[in-house]
Amino acid sequence: MGPNVYPHPEPQFVHFPSRRSVVHSTKGIVSSTQPLASAAGIEILRKGGNAADAAVAAAAAINVTEPGSTGIGGDMFCLYYDAKSKKVSALNGSGRSGGEVTLEKIRKDLKIPDDELGHIPMLSVHAATVPGAPAGWVDTVERFGSGKLSLEDVLAPAIELAEKGFPVSELSATFWAASESQLRKASPNGHEMLKKDPSAHKGCRAPRAGEIMKNPEIANTFKLLGKHGKKGFYEGEVAEQLVKVVNDLGGLLTLDDLKHHMDTGSEPVDPISLKYTGQGIGDGPAAGIELWEHPPNGQGIVALMALGIIQELEKQGKIPHWSHKDHNTTQYLHALVESLRIAFSDAHWFVTDPNVVKVPSADLISERYLSERAKLFDPKKIISAPVHGSPAHLQSDTVYFCCSDSDGNAISFINSNYGGFGTGIIPAGCGFTLQNRGANFSLAASHPNVLAPRKRPYHTIIPGLTTNVNDGSLHSVYGVMGGFMQPQGHVQVLLNQEVFKLNPQAALDAPRFCIGAGMPSADGQMTDATIYLEEGIDKNVVEELRALGHSVQQLDGYGRGMFGRGQIIRRHEDDGVLVWSAGSDLRGDGAAVPL
Repeated sequence: MGPNVYPHPEPQFVHFPSRRSVVHSTKGIVSSTQPLASAAGIEILRKGGNAADAAVAAAAAINVTEPGSTGIGGDMFCLYYDAKSKKVSALNGSGRSGGEVTLEKIRKDLKIPDDELGHIPMLSVHAATVPGAPAGWVDTVERFGSGKLSLEDVLAPAIELAEKGFPVSELSATFWAASESQLRKASPNGHEMLKKDPSAHKGCRAPRAGEIMKNPEIANTFKLLGKHGKKGFYEGEVAEQLVKVVNDLGGLLTLDDLKHHMDTGSEPVDPISLKYTGQGIGDGPAAGIELWEHPPNGQGIVALMALGIIQELEKQGKIPHWSHKDHNTTQYLHALVESLRIAFSDAHWFVTDPNVVKVPSADLISERYLSERAKLFDPKKIISAPVHGSPAHLQSDTVYFCCSDSDGNAISFINSNYGGFGTGIIPAGCGFTLQNRGANFSLAASHPNVLAPRKRPYHTIIPGLTTNVNDGSLHSVYGVMGGFMQPQGHVQVLLNQEVFKLNPQAALDAPRFCIGAGMPSADGQMTDATIYLEEGIDKNVVEELRALGHSVQQLDGYGRGMFGRGQIIRRHEDDGVLVWSAGSDLRGDGAAVPL
């Protein structure tokens, strides 16, 4: 058992209420944004599946119940902890641009002048890349699953939800209503993902909270994937309709692109990590946690760099040894914000497809490099030096969830359309939308992340996992969704748990900040350096951060969607018994459901 044993004594400094209780179980937990999806994962655990099987079941079920955030037409990443070997494995399930896609063709089609950098619009058909999620689901079950259940078994709960219908949750209904016009305009098939209503425009509309929604088309897509594996998606009727709708709208994806991804499959990659032992987070010389992230093309390296810079700032004496009274104070937030700005400035330049362009991941998270980067920090004012890029955020673009089982295995899983319903483009008879991840490519020829044939773009979705430094045992699986908010959330929630000793639910409930709300421009210049603070952070802190040079805005109500929706499952032992302890973000509809 690791040194950082939950439960921590709840400190009295907390200025906000945790409105939910931590959920505990000795058999396993599924924590997601949708209670019906969590229930689907629990059903798979009951049938003999493990955490990985449950994760795919939950992913498919969320595709049905919250399609405005994720889907089989998007991408996925996961980190899997095997209890027997204590090994952390990573699987990159992101898709690529088409083989016929070139920078010249796209710039010409988008009518971008030679003297302008330009970008791919989020709703452009050119933003649609090959979906990586279907292959990722298949590979997750095959590589990490229990072997006791088939893919058809794993997808069965989602198929039932789609065929028989389900009551729509509050936030999902909100996302649906906001995107109704997009679904109508994006392709001729928008009615497939709207509720039938003879009195509505063209006989359909977005479903409202509590109403029953059915999606027989996606049920059929899942059945084909379950029965035929990858061929059920990347060949045959789904593939043909996908290519047809993209080509009809002027896009360049081909059947060969889909077959290429099927044959290539998801990519097993070595996760990257950083050991954090600063701020007295444990007892003894070996105390501390190791944060594991996906390597590029994902942006998990931002969280590692920021955490490493914070650790170096303490060594250099630029920040104090934090105590409970420092939580969300001006000095604390200034240190985190500046560390993340430094990390993002590198990531927006270096993060791209490492199979096409060399990414110096090991150098970027080395102690020597982070020590140098930490020297940029000034405790009395913001960094004035120019940076390559700016963090950004898009609301409701991703779902993150985590699962654990009675054998001690756990998975950190994330699946995304990117922006809401993605492009909103629906292949006929398929019941899902295509992602718009290609909007993250740069259209500047000199940029490492420049658009190129069959290349993966900079990816925002990142699962998180922590282990105990002293023995490699699992500490927790966790994540915070929401575009470029994700690495920011990883750092804040981790410090909430380990420095400020908050339980998993309180660590998620605590008010957060988010840097920037606009996409970084192709030349790497900042487009929005605003620091958004959530309600619950002292208003005096707002003014004090402004005095340090920050542009600050405080958000409440629905605007809190800016700060993402997270999940945590944490491991500890008591009296020799394995105990899972979980939280689910109060900013979402979800729940942590125990087995």
